Amino acid sequence: MTLRPPRPRATILANTLATSMATALATATLFVFAAPAAHAQASSAAAAALVSQRAVYDLGLVEAAGGQTLSATGRMSYTVLKTCLGWSSHQRLDIQSVTRQRGEEHLLSDYAAQESLDGRHLTFKSQETRNGKLLRVVSGEASLASDGSGVVQYRQPLAKTLPLPAGTLFPVAHTARILATAASGGKELTTPLFDGTLPDGPEDTYVTLLNWSPPPANSPYLPLQKLAAGHVHIAFYDRNAHTMMPEYEMGMRYFANGVSDQLHLDFGDYKMQGTLSTLDLPPTPSCTQPAPH
Repeated sequence: MTLRPPRPRATILANTLATSMATALATATLFVFAAPAAHAQASSAAAAALVSQRAVYDLGLVEAAGGQTLSATGRMSYTVLKTCLGWSSHQRLDIQSVTRQRGEEHLLSDYAAQESLDGRHLTFKSQETRNGKLLRVVSGEASLASDGSGVVQYRQPLAKTLPLPAGTLFPVAHTARILATAASGGKELTTPLFDGTLPDGPEDTYVTLLNWSPPPANSPYLPLQKLAAGHVHIAFYDRNAHTMMPEYEMGMRYFANGVSDQLHLDFGDYKMQGTLSTLDLPPTPSCTQPAPH
């Protein structure tokens, strides 16, 4: 699934690992020219191929601009489980860092969500702390109509309701659309994404797809060795900002079942790399409708 990015500029890492960072495609254009019905059909097929997974990534600092970040290591755990009603996901980011301005810091970010199988309803909660101090909690629920427009009702940090633009996707549906685009030979995709990690609605995403190909020969994980894979780059843009610079970028190697074994996290002033260290693929539940009486 689309890994939820830690929010460096807007939240914890803006104040820590890259203290000098400033805190985005306002109009989304879809660069895949299939008809909407074809999109839905292809995305449904890709969603059916997605698997439950428990993955752990080891993170390490690979580049730091400006010398503010002296060291950073961490771990990201990512669990997504398919149930008979939808997808249950949980992501935990744990980073230990040393910066010139703040010294040693411990950053924790937790994100949990429930997404319906049809991609039309999402409940979410994210929480971020620095050195044990709570920075922010974002929670609520969102729903979409058939055209992707909808509303999000926040409970935290402030109770409010915001509109979602047509074409908005929730996280699992976003992953399915990426994989469907890659499988059909598409090279780029732009669409609004709402995952509930930000308190001010959706963001725009620009996805670039590279080298979608037959199974790679270098995966150490047996369940991945027979699957097509490719490199995906995602740039996240603030819909309310008037700049072409992304808030955050990440790259990964995606397999056709939604598993990623390589991560590249670009926070602007520093970059981290994630390597899959543990992978478990729980069985998909068998869901049957009770026989009518």
